[in-house]
Amino acid sequence: MVCCGETVVGYFGLAVGSVLHSVATGKVRRNMPDPIPVMILGRLAVDRRWNGQGIGSGMLRDAILKTIEVSEYAGIRALLVHAIDEEARRFYEKWSFQPSQVEPLTLMITLQDARKALAG
Repeated sequence: MVCCGETVVGYFGLAVGSVLHSVATGKVRRNMPDPIPVMILGRLAVDRRWNGQGIGSGMLRDAILKTIEVSEYAGIRALLVHAIDEEARRFYEKWSFQPSQVEPLTLMITLQDARKALAG
């Protein structure tokens, strides 16, 4: 959660889950059991009055770092998000998330690619 004084300006949640092979992208699916263990990024949201100030990117960076940390203890292959709309989809694609071919607003990124996204 990101706050300014007493006002919440952004938040996200993480939960361990899974994705079926039929929904996963090729990179996520490769050499993995069915279903594939993933971290699910719950709704990442920023108050519209605070849009464009890097808060969403900062929270996504934090979510990726937390996912990488948890992956050291749990068999997580990727970070998955269900984008609320096309604008959100484009935001995640800028971070190298790839859309599912069967569910275009479901996007995922392998932890290997997530590390690269953090570095680049």
